[in-house]
Amino acid sequence: MAKGEKINFSTPSGFPEFLPGEKRLEVYLLDTIRRVFESYGFTPIETPAVERLEVLQAKGNQGDNIIYGISPILPPNRQAEKDKAGETGSEERALKFDQTVPLAAYIARHLNELSFPFARYQMDFVFRGERAKDGRFRQFRQCDIDVVGRRELSLLYDAQMPAIIAEIFEAINIGDFVIRINNRKILTGLFQSVGVEASKIKSCINIIDTLEKVGENKVKQELEKEGISPAQTQKIIEFIKINGTVDEVLDKLKYLSQNTPEAEQFSLGVTELETVIIGVRNLGVAENRFCIDLSIARGLDYYTGTVYETTLLGHEALGSICSGGRYEELVGVFLGEKMPGVGISIGLTRLISRLIKAGILNTLAPTPAQVMVVNMQEDLMPLYLKVSQDLRKAGINVVTSFDKRGLGKQFQLADKQGIQFCVIIGADEAAAQKSSLKDLKTGEQVEIPLANLAEEVKRRLG
Repeated sequence: MAKGEKINFSTPSGFPEFLPGEKRLEVYLLDTIRRVFESYGFTPIETPAVERLEVLQAKGNQGDNIIYGISPILPPNRQAEKDKAGETGSEERALKFDQTVPLAAYIARHLNELSFPFARYQMDFVFRGERAKDGRFRQFRQCDIDVVGRRELSLLYDAQMPAIIAEIFEAINIGDFVIRINNRKILTGLFQSVGVEASKIKSCINIIDTLEKVGENKVKQELEKEGISPAQTQKIIEFIKINGTVDEVLDKLKYLSQNTPEAEQFSLGVTELETVIIGVRNLGVAENRFCIDLSIARGLDYYTGTVYETTLLGHEALGSICSGGRYEELVGVFLGEKMPGVGISIGLTRLISRLIKAGILNTLAPTPAQVMVVNMQEDLMPLYLKVSQDLRKAGINVVTSFDKRGLGKQFQLADKQGIQFCVIIGADEAAAQKSSLKDLKTGEQVEIPLANLAEEVKRRLG
């Protein structure tokens, strides 16, 4: 860089950074989500941000169009050595675009060290080289849970996922939401029953998954491009529009499974869905928190059974705020054995951005401090430090003002940071072992003995 040339220090497009109040909100949400995950026995793990490219591409075209490849910036002589050695193929590296494919590789690497069913959570960054736009980032934090079994995995794990989703969003208190549940075997069986070629079923399911985003006419056009006849398309659209209460939809599905030719896959999906719904109810999830939505498919090809999407009512334009499903072959692709799994994911960075913009969530105060001990005179600093430590030992977050400035300016600084209480100790208060406690919200100021200060602050904090 030439001397005097200005450095562009703006953030790269699609890579967010948080102000203190935003970051504190994220930490609060992470703590809430973690608490719920761990209450169901999920354990934390960590996988590298970087994986071998062939690992990320192991299950077909899941993220090839969005994968960020990486390579070191090498000096010319080292680059020549690398080219000569042919360090390509398995040596190519890329940033992970989700947590599920790296989990599959993690299990393959640690198979003999883990107990199954293996239930893990992970709340790390993922990276996607897609077009950045409002509320959609190239780097974002995903909060994932998955349960993976060897050879088999009870459908009750599928039922547990809506219970966990409901508990998280009720704790966050973001308003009414509904968890939409479906089973991809039902959709696969439907396409089989209307005569769609087996080679086209996955692409057709992916088209159905775009219904909410692009609308019915666009879905019909895309199905037509796949060679689906108008008669077949009409049957498909009519099917995914089936609605009603959970029991009404189940009854319709059971009737269709009994009256549809070659409906083995369809019937299996209906049976699995009913088992999951029974489990969801037994786990105490409120009836208004879940429904059956036959248009839910999930775009990633590795989902094979139960699928979920969660919608915030009144804010449907936000899209799914938590999604996931069951997969049968993802882990086994590395090991050559059946290892079914089920999981859900919350794109937390995206969610926070959307909820703040919609006015559903507010950022927190810039500091976690609840009290400021103001600096009235430098010679009393030893007392200020002692009082600060006494308050901290009582579980109160405290910032001590070390800089000498006017009392009004210290109050302004505390208020700007969202600190409610200021402790004021001058020479007279110090001699009497008392303090003045000022509430910046109400303007009230009371005199309190230092011996009772912590107790009084805790009482006022509630």
